[in-house]
Amino acid sequence: MQFPQIRMQSKPALIGMKTTEGKQTIEQPRAEQTIRQPEAKMTTNSTAGKLNIDQTQAWNDMNLKNARESIEEFARRGREELLAGIARRAHQGDQMMKIENSGNPIISQAVENMGGGMLEWNIGWIPSVGSVKINYQPGDINIQWQINKPIIEATPKKAHSEYERGSLETFLRQRNSLTIDFVT
Repeated sequence: MQFPQIRMQSKPALIGMKTTEGKQTIEQPRAEQTIRQPEAKMTTNSTAGKLNIDQTQAWNDMNLKNARESIEEFARRGREELLAGIARRAHQGDQMMKIENSGNPIISQAVENMGGGMLEWNIGWIPSVGSVKINYQPGDINIQWQINKPIIEATPKKAHSEYERGSLETFLRQRNSLTIDFVT
């Protein structure tokens, strides 16, 4: 025996969605900045060093004296030689007055007046050691600085932001349905 059959066929409802994404743009302009650096200031005060060189003694040692010193020296030497000559002649005169005493004053005076032995001679143009006097006073320098800090000015800029909203659209992609059949 055959029984009637019921056949049911169903379809579910389907929802569809359509989305549009949102957009956001951000723009950040550069900040404005200025930097100024004032010049540093420097002042200096200095005193010059002094160098004194006295070579008078070296010139004198080389017999290159100035006229005044040469005249004074020759006058002094002349006077000394004159006095020595007077003393020698007085002494020799006394010896001749006493010729009757023992000895032979004429021969001894001749040898004495002859000048004696060899004369000493040396190079005359080399000055003695230490004859040039050097005196140095160092100078002084004073340096002063004034440093100026840089001047920095900055102006920040605000960011520009734009936003476009997204959207969501829903729709019925498939309707639900129920089909019932009877089969005998």
